[in-house]
Amino acid sequence: MDWFTVIMMAVALAMDCCAVSAVQGLHQRKWSRKAVLMALVFGTFHAVMPLIGYYGGTLFVNFMSRYAPWIALVLLGFLGVKMIVESLHEHKDEGEHADWSFSNVLMLAFATSADVLATGFVMVPYPDWLYPAVGTIGLVTCAFSLLGYLAGVFVGRLKLNMEMIGGIVLILLGIKIFVEGVCF
Repeated sequence: MDWFTVIMMAVALAMDCCAVSAVQGLHQRKWSRKAVLMALVFGTFHAVMPLIGYYGGTLFVNFMSRYAPWIALVLLGFLGVKMIVESLHEHKDEGEHADWSFSNVLMLAFATSADVLATGFVMVPYPDWLYPAVGTIGLVTCAFSLLGYLAGVFVGRLKLNMEMIGGIVLILLGIKIFVEGVCF
């Protein structure tokens, strides 16, 4: 293992959080300090999950490799359908309706990091790289989450029905994670 591999792995793993953060930015349409909290939660989950995977052993490998795609599909699908249904109702101020509840942020963090657990299993032959890798994964995920949120805020100012678009993106993201986990 080398730094290039670790960084590329971190960037690839951060893409789901970047997309989910962009959806929140689309929905909010303005900067919010809560985006920093969301990015920190996403980064923390993305750093902790490989540690759990590494130390979890083979018993947990079978469970998560089998159910992580289903968990992501159900959670992201639920949130996406919820956003689409909410988008069909008129809102006075779109920014008021972004769901910043801590439980929602935790659910998003778990849904996007369930598949990251497998990274810990990949690290088993490289114990010296475990902590540098999880630190890099956490930092890159945090940074990409903030960048995704800012991109969403910028695009959200176009006055489209971003809540519906965001819901569709979450559903597609859940399907993508599911298909990758089940088929590959």
